[in-house]
Amino acid sequence: MQSSSTTRGSRVRILLREWAWWQLPGWARTYIGAVVLAAVALAGFAASQTSWRTSDLLKYALLLGCGMTSVAATPRIAYGQGQMVRDFLTVWVLPIAVSLPPFYAMITPMPLLILTQWRIHRGLAYRRVFTAAAIGLGYGAAALVFRAFPASFAGGAIGTTGKHALTWVIAVIACELVGGRGNHTLIQGAIKLSDPRVRVIRLDMNREALQNDVAELDLAVLITIAVGVSPYLAIIGVPTVLLARRFLMHAQLLAKSRVDTKTGLLNASTWESEAEAEIARAIRTRNPVSVALVDIDHFKVVNDTYGHLAGDTVLRAVSDAIREHLRSYDVAGRFGGEEFVLLLPQADEAGALTIAERLRMQIAAMSIPLEDEHGTCVRLTVSVGIAALDGTARELTDLLAAADSALYYAKENGRNKSHAMAAVGLR
Repeated sequence: MQSSSTTRGSRVRILLREWAWWQLPGWARTYIGAVVLAAVALAGFAASQTSWRTSDLLKYALLLGCGMTSVAATPRIAYGQGQMVRDFLTVWVLPIAVSLPPFYAMITPMPLLILTQWRIHRGLAYRRVFTAAAIGLGYGAAALVFRAFPASFAGGAIGTTGKHALTWVIAVIACELVGGRGNHTLIQGAIKLSDPRVRVIRLDMNREALQNDVAELDLAVLITIAVGVSPYLAIIGVPTVLLARRFLMHAQLLAKSRVDTKTGLLNASTWESEAEAEIARAIRTRNPVSVALVDIDHFKVVNDTYGHLAGDTVLRAVSDAIREHLRSYDVAGRFGGEEFVLLLPQADEAGALTIAERLRMQIAAMSIPLEDEHGTCVRLTVSVGIAALDGTARELTDLLAAADSALYYAKENGRNKSHAMAAVGLR
């Protein structure tokens, strides 16, 4: 019995040590922990200062229900992009911060993010907790800011006169700026402490991010105005939020349809479309262009020995090397399996061979960590087949056929080689 208890205790300690939170730098752990503790402490204090009314609880239940409906309809593509996620979650926190005591705004992120974790996207638990704390602190402060305005300027109701309605909306906008900027600043601090190399200003100040921020502010203010008129109007806001989010995600969805999800390179159909356009342009302007097929040698051995997750890691490492060592105007794609395809504008056969050799030697020199418990690293090579546009081959299919024959030759003659072959096509 004692042994069993000891074993359980050891397992618990091992599980705690394996939490992703412990892998963070010390300052990041301290910062994240401090923000979470501050949120819990201030929420507890806010609860002690809250007068509990049935009408407030019913309004909160209605607004939270609208928010949860919106979260449940969030596409999975909105998450896991390696950047700050803008899922319009906070458009439902602002009306709660304005129309109810601060405590309600501080606890609202918790059920919304629990639903996100359960139904939409399973992220790291500590990140969900920290995000809930950051939003809670930001919009708790926003609720206090709104109540700091004089009743003649803001007050609990939107008012019926034009002037008071305008000042009330100005106060709401100020609260959204406090809440939104406050929680973004806290999250940016955690990102920077976790990885000092990250340029957080690029995450938050690019065109798409600014467009999303403006839309989020606009929707949050409009829904808050609707709730100020009647809480039941919040129901109308749900489809509006869903449509706006879908519209803003159009560019993201379009970009995702063009790329291979495992490597981030263009998928085969998109690459072929761009390659055909470039070859037509090269023929018209009489400029050189080449095609190269890159195949990982003995890739099946990696999958059979280390598993398909290790194979995916290898594919990402090779695709990263391709992006790093090609020119800015070269076009790279994944043809499927372990085969990649390159379009090399302004490169004749000799130039394409130089590019291929540089890439081949770089990949051969790589040691790819598999991130397993043994710290395993994999070394591999690639073979490259090249075909250049000439007077006989004027179609993409001719170039691909010639490059494939050149790749086969490189494979048959020892692998880890680059080889070029003339294309034969119709004039």
